Amino acid sequence: MEIYQTEEQQVEAIKGYWAQNGNTIIAGIALGLAGFIGFNLYQDDKFEQELAVSDSYQALIEQSSKDAKAFTENGEKFISENGDNSYVSLTALALAKEAASHKDWTQVQKHLTTAINSAPTDGIKAIASLRLARVQVQLEQYSDALATLSNNLPESFTAAIEEIKGDAYLQQGKNDLARNAYQAAIAADGIATSPSLQIKLDDLAQVTTLPSKELVAAPVVTEPVVK
Repeated sequence: MEIYQTEEQQVEAIKGYWAQNGNTIIAGIALGLAGFIGFNLYQDDKFEQELAVSDSYQALIEQSSKDAKAFTENGEKFISENGDNSYVSLTALALAKEAASHKDWTQVQKHLTTAINSAPTDGIKAIASLRLARVQVQLEQYSDALATLSNNLPESFTAAIEEIKGDAYLQQGKNDLARNAYQAAIAADGIATSPSLQIKLDDLAQVTTLPSKELVAAPVVTEPVVK
């Protein structure tokens, strides 16, 4: 590193450096300012876009109670045009609910899968996953339901996850697994949100204590319920 012995040499060195690099420095500052201004403009534009999408979503939800057919058509169009927006998952959940009211389970599964894949938060992903698993249990797609529930879902949903697992096992006649799942759901304070859990567990206990002849003569029949 060169050492300057006098102030005059230092000044001359600075002048020389500026003469060689001044234009580059000015250009860099200009680009920096342009980038800052451009970033702010980008942020403003993004904010405006978010507001527009939010307004479109609100209009869709209002339409859902007035014109179901138009809501479905416009909802699917909204999803195709806003694939990376957080409102897509909420729209897909609403479309799934509408399809369920017509028992169109193929569309229900399609929309719930979209909701899972586009969920902006783990909570929304878990809600969509639970609903999909319930539908899969109703359609006797037990392996699919268990696979859906095996995804990494928040611990706060443990009770609901275990209850649906219990329902899937019960309908397959796997009573021991169903009992374990229901007990796990109760241990996770599931009765607070699903009082029927204790009834399900008690029914399993009665099945276990029935004599073999009575068990054959009076099989337990359950019907899945989609919430």
